[in-house]
Amino acid sequence: MRGEIKEELIESFKNGTTLTKLIYINLGVFLVISIAQALLGLFNVNTEWVDSLMLPAQVSTFAHRPWSILTYMFFHKSFIHILFNLLMLYWFGKLFMQYCSQHDLVGLYILGGIAGGATYIIAFNLLPKFAPVVGLSMLLGASASVMAITIATAVFAPNQTMRLVLIGDVKIKWIALVSVLISLMQINAENAGGELAHIGGAIAGYIFAIEYKKGKNITDWINNILHRAANLIHGAGRKPKMKVSHTNMESDQEYNYRKKQENDEIDKILDKIKSSGYESLSDDEKGKLFGKKR
Repeated sequence: MRGEIKEELIESFKNGTTLTKLIYINLGVFLVISIAQALLGLFNVNTEWVDSLMLPAQVSTFAHRPWSILTYMFFHKSFIHILFNLLMLYWFGKLFMQYCSQHDLVGLYILGGIAGGATYIIAFNLLPKFAPVVGLSMLLGASASVMAITIATAVFAPNQTMRLVLIGDVKIKWIALVSVLISLMQINAENAGGELAHIGGAIAGYIFAIEYKKGKNITDWINNILHRAANLIHGAGRKPKMKVSHTNMESDQEYNYRKKQENDEIDKILDKIKSSGYESLSDDEKGKLFGKKR
Protein backbone atom coordinates (compact mmCIF):
# COMPACT_ATOMS: atom_id res chain seq x y z
CA MET A 1 0.00 0.00 0.00
CA ARG A 2 2.73 2.46 1.03
CA GLY A 3 4.81 1.50 -2.01
CA GLU A 4 1.88 2.08 -4.35
CA ILE A 5 1.23 5.55 -2.93
CA LYS A 6 4.91 6.43 -3.28
CA GLU A 7 4.99 5.24 -6.90
CA GLU A 8 1.81 7.17 -7.73
CA LEU A 9 3.24 10.36 -6.25
CA ILE A 10 6.53 9.96 -8.13
CA GLU A 11 4.69 9.24 -11.38
CA SER A 12 2.37 12.21 -10.84
CA PHE A 13 5.37 14.47 -10.25
CA LYS A 14 7.28 13.23 -13.31
CA ASN A 15 4.33 13.50 -15.68
CA GLY A 16 2.84 16.64 -14.16
CA THR A 17 3.11 20.17 -15.50
CA THR A 18 5.54 22.71 -14.09
CA LEU A 19 2.64 24.06 -12.05
CA THR A 20 2.12 20.62 -10.51
CA LYS A 21 5.83 20.33 -9.73
CA LEU A 22 5.92 23.74 -8.03
CA ILE A 23 2.96 22.76 -5.85
CA TYR A 24 4.52 19.38 -4.99
CA ILE A 25 7.87 20.96 -4.10
CA ASN A 26 6.24 23.48 -1.76
CA LEU A 27 4.11 20.78 -0.13
CA GLY A 28 7.04 18.38 0.14
CA VAL A 29 9.31 20.93 1.82
CA PHE A 30 6.51 21.91 4.23
CA LEU A 31 5.72 18.30 5.22
CA VAL A 32 9.33 17.12 5.55
CA ILE A 33 10.43 20.06 7.70
CA SER A 34 7.27 20.09 9.82
CA ILE A 35 7.50 16.37 10.55
CA ALA A 36 11.26 16.55 11.18
CA GLN A 37 10.84 19.39 13.66
CA ALA A 38 8.03 17.57 15.44
CA LEU A 39 9.99 14.32 15.80
CA LEU A 40 13.30 15.95 16.71
CA GLY A 41 11.53 18.10 19.28
CA LEU A 42 10.54 14.95 21.19
CA PHE A 43 14.23 14.32 21.84
CA ASN A 44 15.06 17.97 22.53
CA VAL A 45 17.17 18.13 19.37
CA ASN A 46 17.93 21.67 18.23
CA THR A 47 16.27 22.55 14.91
CA GLU A 48 17.61 26.06 14.48
CA TRP A 49 19.11 24.91 11.16
CA VAL A 50 15.66 25.55 9.70
CA ASP A 51 16.31 29.30 10.10
CA SER A 52 18.98 29.04 7.39
CA LEU A 53 16.22 28.42 4.84
CA MET A 54 14.56 31.76 5.63
CA LEU A 55 15.73 35.06 4.12
CA PRO A 56 17.34 37.36 6.71
CA ALA A 57 16.86 41.11 6.45
CA GLN A 58 20.33 41.87 7.79
CA VAL A 59 22.85 42.06 4.93
CA SER A 60 25.74 40.56 6.93
CA THR A 61 23.63 37.52 7.84
CA PHE A 62 22.44 37.13 4.25
CA ALA A 63 26.06 37.20 3.07
CA HIS A 64 26.59 33.96 5.02
CA ARG A 65 23.34 32.45 3.66
CA PRO A 66 23.16 33.48 -0.02
CA TRP A 67 21.09 30.39 -0.86
CA SER A 68 18.25 31.75 1.27
CA ILE A 69 17.17 34.10 -1.57
CA LEU A 70 15.93 30.91 -3.29
CA THR A 71 15.03 28.58 -0.42
CA TYR A 72 12.78 31.06 1.37
CA MET A 73 10.25 31.07 -1.50
CA PHE A 74 9.63 27.31 -1.08
CA PHE A 75 9.45 27.30 2.71
CA HIS A 76 6.33 27.75 4.87
CA LYS A 77 5.71 27.19 8.56
CA SER A 78 1.97 27.78 8.79
CA PHE A 79 -0.59 25.45 7.18
CA ILE A 80 -2.92 28.39 6.44
CA HIS A 81 -0.05 30.28 4.84
CA ILE A 82 0.90 27.48 2.45
CA LEU A 83 -2.74 26.61 1.72
CA PHE A 84 -3.57 30.16 0.62
CA ASN A 85 -0.37 30.51 -1.43
CA LEU A 86 -0.84 27.20 -3.23
CA LEU A 87 -4.49 27.88 -4.01
CA MET A 88 -3.53 31.24 -5.55
CA LEU A 89 -0.64 29.59 -7.40
CA TYR A 90 -2.95 26.91 -8.80
CA TRP A 91 -5.72 29.31 -9.91
CA PHE A 92 -3.51 31.94 -11.48
CA GLY A 93 -0.86 29.48 -12.67
CA LYS A 94 -3.43 27.70 -14.86
CA LEU A 95 -4.52 31.00 -16.40
CA PHE A 96 -0.91 32.15 -16.83
CA MET A 97 -0.05 29.06 -18.89
CA GLN A 98 -2.76 29.96 -21.39
CA TYR A 99 -0.54 32.86 -22.47
CA CYS A 100 2.98 31.71 -21.61
CA SER A 101 4.94 28.47 -21.47
CA GLN A 102 5.60 26.22 -18.49
CA HIS A 103 9.23 27.41 -18.50
CA ASP A 104 8.00 30.98 -18.19
CA LEU A 105 5.92 29.99 -15.16
CA VAL A 106 8.85 28.65 -13.17
CA GLY A 107 11.05 31.52 -14.41
CA LEU A 108 8.58 34.13 -13.18
CA TYR A 109 8.03 32.23 -9.91
CA ILE A 110 11.75 32.50 -9.17
CA LEU A 111 12.09 36.06 -10.51
CA GLY A 112 9.13 37.21 -8.40
CA GLY A 113 10.66 35.58 -5.33
CA ILE A 114 14.04 37.22 -5.94
CA ALA A 115 12.45 40.62 -6.55
CA GLY A 116 10.33 40.28 -3.42
CA GLY A 117 13.32 39.23 -1.34
CA ALA A 118 15.44 42.10 -2.65
CA THR A 119 12.69 44.63 -1.92
CA TYR A 120 12.39 43.28 1.61
CA ILE A 121 16.14 43.47 2.32
CA ILE A 122 16.55 46.95 0.82
CA ALA A 123 13.54 48.38 2.68
CA PHE A 124 14.54 46.92 6.04
CA ASN A 125 18.06 48.31 5.74
CA LEU A 126 17.14 51.79 4.46
CA LEU A 127 13.89 52.72 6.22
CA PRO A 128 14.20 54.01 9.82
CA LYS A 129 11.01 52.18 10.82
CA PHE A 130 12.73 48.79 10.59
CA ALA A 131 16.14 49.68 12.08
CA PRO A 132 15.34 48.17 15.53
CA VAL A 133 14.28 44.80 14.08
CA VAL A 134 16.50 44.39 11.00
CA GLY A 135 18.77 41.93 12.83
CA LEU A 136 15.85 39.73 13.92
CA SER A 137 13.62 39.70 10.85
CA MET A 138 13.27 36.68 8.57
CA LEU A 139 11.17 36.22 5.43
CA LEU A 140 9.58 32.99 4.22
CA GLY A 141 6.84 31.84 1.89
CA ALA A 142 5.90 31.85 -1.80
CA SER A 143 3.74 34.98 -1.58
CA ALA A 144 6.04 37.22 -3.64
CA SER A 145 6.35 34.56 -6.35
CA VAL A 146 2.58 34.04 -6.44
CA MET A 147 1.99 37.79 -6.56
CA ALA A 148 4.26 38.06 -9.61
CA ILE A 149 2.26 35.38 -11.43
CA THR A 150 -1.04 36.99 -10.37
CA ILE A 151 -0.10 40.44 -11.67
CA ALA A 152 1.37 39.11 -14.93
CA THR A 153 -1.80 37.13 -15.59
CA ALA A 154 -3.92 40.21 -14.91
CA VAL A 155 -1.89 42.17 -17.47
CA PHE A 156 -2.31 39.45 -20.09
CA ALA A 157 -6.03 38.93 -19.52
CA PRO A 158 -7.44 41.75 -17.33
CA ASN A 159 -11.08 40.95 -18.14
CA GLN A 160 -10.83 37.21 -17.52
CA THR A 161 -13.21 36.34 -14.67
CA MET A 162 -12.67 34.14 -11.63
CA ARG A 163 -15.44 32.92 -9.35
CA LEU A 164 -14.91 33.82 -5.70
CA VAL A 165 -16.80 32.25 -2.81
CA LEU A 166 -19.65 34.48 -1.53
CA ILE A 167 -18.87 37.09 -4.18
CA GLY A 168 -19.30 35.48 -7.59
CA ASP A 169 -17.50 36.22 -10.84
CA VAL A 170 -14.82 38.91 -10.54
CA LYS A 171 -12.44 40.16 -13.22
CA ILE A 172 -8.88 39.23 -12.31
CA LYS A 173 -7.67 42.79 -12.84
CA TRP A 174 -9.71 43.76 -9.76
CA ILE A 175 -8.36 40.80 -7.77
CA ALA A 176 -4.82 41.85 -8.67
CA LEU A 177 -5.47 45.52 -7.86
CA VAL A 178 -7.02 44.73 -4.47
CA SER A 179 -4.10 42.41 -3.63
CA VAL A 180 -1.58 45.18 -4.31
CA LEU A 181 -3.61 47.79 -2.41
CA ILE A 182 -3.89 45.53 0.65
CA SER A 183 -0.12 45.04 0.66
CA LEU A 184 0.47 48.79 0.35
CA MET A 185 -1.87 49.50 3.25
CA GLN A 186 -0.19 46.87 5.43
CA ILE A 187 3.49 47.80 4.94
CA ASN A 188 3.52 49.43 8.36
CA ALA A 189 1.77 46.53 10.09
CA GLU A 190 3.04 43.40 11.84
CA ASN A 191 3.87 41.50 8.64
CA ALA A 192 5.56 44.48 6.96
CA GLY A 193 8.33 42.30 5.51
CA GLY A 194 5.87 40.02 3.77
CA GLU A 195 3.87 42.92 2.37
CA LEU A 196 7.02 44.60 1.03
CA ALA A 197 7.94 41.32 -0.66
CA HIS A 198 4.46 41.20 -2.23
CA ILE A 199 5.05 44.62 -3.76
CA GLY A 200 8.43 43.57 -5.13
CA GLY A 201 6.86 40.46 -6.65
CA ALA A 202 4.02 42.52 -8.13
CA ILE A 203 6.49 44.88 -9.82
CA ALA A 204 8.41 41.92 -11.27
CA GLY A 205 5.20 40.38 -12.61
CA TYR A 206 4.09 43.64 -14.21
CA ILE A 207 7.45 44.26 -15.89
CA PHE A 208 7.57 40.64 -17.11
CA ALA A 209 4.16 40.89 -18.78
CA ILE A 210 4.83 44.29 -20.39
CA GLU A 211 8.19 43.18 -21.77
CA TYR A 212 6.79 39.81 -22.87
CA LYS A 213 4.20 41.59 -25.00
CA LYS A 214 7.05 43.51 -26.65
CA GLY A 215 8.82 40.27 -27.52
CA LYS A 216 11.35 40.21 -24.67
CA ASN A 217 11.37 37.52 -21.99
CA ILE A 218 13.16 38.83 -18.88
CA THR A 219 13.18 35.35 -17.32
CA ASP A 220 15.31 33.79 -20.08
CA TRP A 221 18.47 33.99 -17.94
CA ILE A 222 16.74 32.02 -15.16
CA ASN A 223 15.47 29.36 -17.54
CA ASN A 224 18.94 29.07 -19.11
CA ILE A 225 20.52 28.46 -15.70
CA LEU A 226 17.86 25.86 -14.83
CA HIS A 227 18.30 24.17 -18.20
CA ARG A 228 22.06 23.93 -17.77
CA ALA A 229 21.68 22.63 -14.23
CA ALA A 230 19.21 19.98 -15.41
CA ASN A 231 21.60 18.91 -18.17
CA LEU A 232 24.45 18.58 -15.67
CA ILE A 233 22.31 16.46 -13.34
CA HIS A 234 20.92 14.20 -16.06
CA GLY A 235 24.23 14.01 -17.89
CA ALA A 236 26.32 13.05 -14.85
CA GLY A 237 27.77 9.59 -15.31
CA ARG A 238 26.43 9.17 -18.84
CA LYS A 239 28.61 8.60 -21.88
CA PRO A 240 28.47 11.42 -24.38
CA LYS A 241 26.24 10.69 -27.33
CA MET A 242 27.53 10.82 -30.88
CA LYS A 243 26.72 14.14 -32.46
CA VAL A 244 24.91 13.98 -35.77
CA SER A 245 24.97 16.99 -38.04
CA HIS A 246 22.07 17.73 -40.34
CA THR A 247 22.49 19.65 -43.57
CA ASN A 248 20.15 22.59 -43.95
CA MET A 249 18.46 22.07 -47.31
CA GLU A 250 16.97 25.59 -47.28
CA SER A 251 18.81 28.09 -49.50
CA ASP A 252 19.81 31.53 -48.23
CA GLN A 253 17.25 33.14 -50.51
CA GLU A 254 14.46 30.88 -49.28
CA TYR A 255 15.49 31.43 -45.66
CA ASN A 256 15.53 35.23 -46.03
CA TYR A 257 12.13 35.22 -47.74
CA ARG A 258 10.59 33.03 -45.02
CA LYS A 259 12.01 35.20 -42.22
CA LYS A 260 10.70 38.35 -43.91
CA GLN A 261 7.22 36.84 -44.16
CA GLU A 262 7.29 35.89 -40.47
CA ASN A 263 8.49 39.32 -39.40
CA ASP A 264 5.83 41.02 -41.51
CA GLU A 265 3.14 38.92 -39.80
CA ILE A 266 4.48 39.81 -36.35
CA ASP A 267 4.58 43.51 -37.27
CA LYS A 268 0.92 43.38 -38.35
CA ILE A 269 -0.05 41.71 -35.08
CA LEU A 270 1.86 44.30 -33.03
CA ASP A 271 0.16 47.11 -34.98
CA LYS A 272 -3.20 45.52 -34.23
CA ILE A 273 -2.35 45.46 -30.50
CA LYS A 274 -1.47 49.17 -30.61
CA SER A 275 -4.69 50.12 -32.38
CA SER A 276 -7.22 47.70 -30.85
CA GLY A 277 -5.55 46.18 -27.78
CA TYR A 278 -4.27 42.71 -26.94
CA GLU A 279 -7.79 41.29 -26.43
CA SER A 280 -8.60 41.90 -30.12
CA LEU A 281 -6.14 39.20 -31.23
CA SER A 282 -7.42 35.85 -32.44
CA ASP A 283 -6.10 32.61 -30.95
CA ASP A 284 -4.06 32.05 -34.12
CA GLU A 285 -2.50 35.51 -33.88
CA LYS A 286 -1.65 35.01 -30.19
CA GLY A 287 -0.04 31.68 -31.08
CA LYS A 288 2.10 33.31 -33.78
CA LEU A 289 3.07 36.16 -31.47
CA PHE A 290 4.09 33.97 -28.53
CA GLY A 291 5.63 31.39 -30.81
CA LYS A 292 7.85 34.10 -32.19
CA LYS A 293 8.89 35.11 -28.67
CA ARG A 294 9.75 31.66 -27.49
